[in-house]
Amino acid sequence: MSSLKLQQDELELLASYEAEEWKSAKKIKEQKEQYRAYARATLRKDKRVNIRISEKDLLALQKRAVRQGIPYQTLISSVLHKYVNGGFTEK
Repeated sequence: MSSLKLQQDELELLASYEAEEWKSAKKIKEQKEQYRAYARATLRKDKRVNIRISEKDLLALQKRAVRQGIPYQTLISSVLHKYVNGGFTEK
């Protein structure tokens, strides 16, 4: 392990593990199902919205989506989701 270069957050995790601070999760099956339900609710796309944006902004979104390897509609949806859930804040 000493030959690996670890980042600070990795070193902290390793120290925590070695200090036996980690505990097994209880009711793992129930927790998995709960998080699956959260994911399904978050990812469900059951409403359609039409918006008008500038061509310049659309092209910029499409380019950024290509760099990330995702469809531009998915990128737009992701940005909106992050904004409404507090992931983005106004300056």
